[in-house]
Amino acid sequence: METGLRDGSIQSERALLAAVILNSDEESASRSDPLSELRALAETAGVQPVGQMIQFRHGMDGRTCFGKGKILELEAAVKELRVGVVIFDHDLSPSQLRNIEKQLSCKVLDRSELILDIFANRATTRAAQLQVEIAQLEYTAPRLRAMWSHLGQVTGGSPMGVGTRGPGEQQLEIDRRLVSRRIVALKRELSEVQARKSREVQARCAEHFTVGIVGYTNAGKSTLFNALTRGGAFANDQLFATLQTRTEAWTVGGANTVLLSDTVGFIQRLPHHLVASFRATLEETVHSHLLLLVVDAADPRAEAQLTTVREVLDSIGANTQPRIVVLNKVDKLALLPASASDAPTSLAQWEQREATAIAISAVTGDGFDVLRARVLESMLGDVREVVLRIPLRDGRAVDYLESRATVTARDYDEQHSILTARVARRHLEQMIAMGSRFTVNNLLVHEALKSLWPHPETPVEQRIPLHERLVGDGR
Repeated sequence: METGLRDGSIQSERALLAAVILNSDEESASRSDPLSELRALAETAGVQPVGQMIQFRHGMDGRTCFGKGKILELEAAVKELRVGVVIFDHDLSPSQLRNIEKQLSCKVLDRSELILDIFANRATTRAAQLQVEIAQLEYTAPRLRAMWSHLGQVTGGSPMGVGTRGPGEQQLEIDRRLVSRRIVALKRELSEVQARKSREVQARCAEHFTVGIVGYTNAGKSTLFNALTRGGAFANDQLFATLQTRTEAWTVGGANTVLLSDTVGFIQRLPHHLVASFRATLEETVHSHLLLLVVDAADPRAEAQLTTVREVLDSIGANTQPRIVVLNKVDKLALLPASASDAPTSLAQWEQREATAIAISAVTGDGFDVLRARVLESMLGDVREVVLRIPLRDGRAVDYLESRATVTARDYDEQHSILTARVARRHLEQMIAMGSRFTVNNLLVHEALKSLWPHPETPVEQRIPLHERLVGDGR
C-alpha cells in the first residue's frame, strides 16, 4: 500500500551538488575540493554531477540552509544547467526540504538519502534488504509532512457507513501509522535473521581464529580479500562496492589457517539509522579475534578516514581485540606530489604517525609475507616448549600437533604418545575443543595453561616497529 514516501531513485539524473561549510569547520574549509566525497557518492548512485555551489557561513539558515542571495543563485543554476536533483552534503530538516524544493522546483536530497539510495541499490541478501528498508523508513517517516500535498482529513459518512461519521483523521496520520506498522514487522523479521547469523558467527569464532578486514569505503578491502583467499568478493573502484560480509579460509603459514572476512566499508557521517541497522552485518567484526584496518595510504584524507573507522569500531563494541593498521596502495605513494597540508604523502611520514603499521599493495602483492607473519604471530601468541602425553587412540590430536606446531621429539609408552613440541596457547585450546584428553608437563591441561601463560599478552601491533615491516629494502 502507498505510504506517501518520496521516490528516492536518482538514477541517470543530472545533479547539482551543494553545501554550506561553517567557518568553524576548519578541516572542510581547508580542503581544495570539499565536495569530492559527495561527488563520488553521487557517481556511485548513477548521478551525473554537472555543477556545485558552496557557501561559507557562520551558521546555516533555518529555512533554506543557504542565505537569501545564495538560494537565488542556486535556483538560477538549476534552470541554467537543467538539473533534475540537487544534493546537499549534510542532512536537511523536513521544513528545509520543503522550503528548498518549493524554491528550486526540483527534487532535493540530502547526504543521508543519497547513501540510503546507494545501499538500497546494492543490497542483495535478505538481511541487507531488511536493514536498508528499515533505515529508509526510519529516516523518511519524520519527513512525511514535507512530502504530502493532500493533508485533508478522511471523513466519515457515505460510503463508510453509520457510526463512522466524525472529523476523521488526516491522511498524514494514516501514513505514519502504516509506516510504523511496517517498521515493526521488518524489525521482527530482521531480529530472526540476526539471531541465526549471530549464532553462526559465534560458533565459527569458537572453532577458528577469525580475522576481519575493515576500513573506509573504497580503501581496497575486497581487492586485498580476493588476493589473500580464493576470492569471490565483488571489487570495484567505487564507494560501497561491498554491502555484505564474505568469509573465506586464508593460510597464514604451514597448516595454520584463519577465517578472513571482508566487511562493508565505513564513511564519515554515515546515517545513524544505517549504523544501528547494520550491526548484524558487522557481527563478524565485533566477534573477530583480530582486525585489519585497511587504509588507502595514497588518499590525502587517509588520516581522517582512519579516525572515522576507529570511531565506528568503538561505537559498535569492536574495541577489545588487537588491530593491525594495513597501509594499502603504497605503490601509489611515490606518485603523490608533496602536500602543503599536514597529510602524510610518504612511508616515512606514515611511520611517524602509525609506527606499527604494515605497508602493502593489494594489487602487486608487496608486503603479503609480512602481513601473513604478523597475523600468524597474533594467532599463536607466545610459544612454549612443552611435553605432551596423548593417549595412543587419539590420533587426531597427534595429527593436529604435527601439522600446526613444531614437534622436536617423539617417544611412546604402552598407552601414550609423548611429544616434545613448541606450541601456542591456541593449539592447546583447540585440542581441548576437539575433545582430546592429555597432559602438559605432567599437569592437567587447564592447570598447565595457567602456569605457562599467566598474564594477558601485549597485542602484537604494539611490539613490532614499522621499519621492520616496510615493503622491500630501503623503502
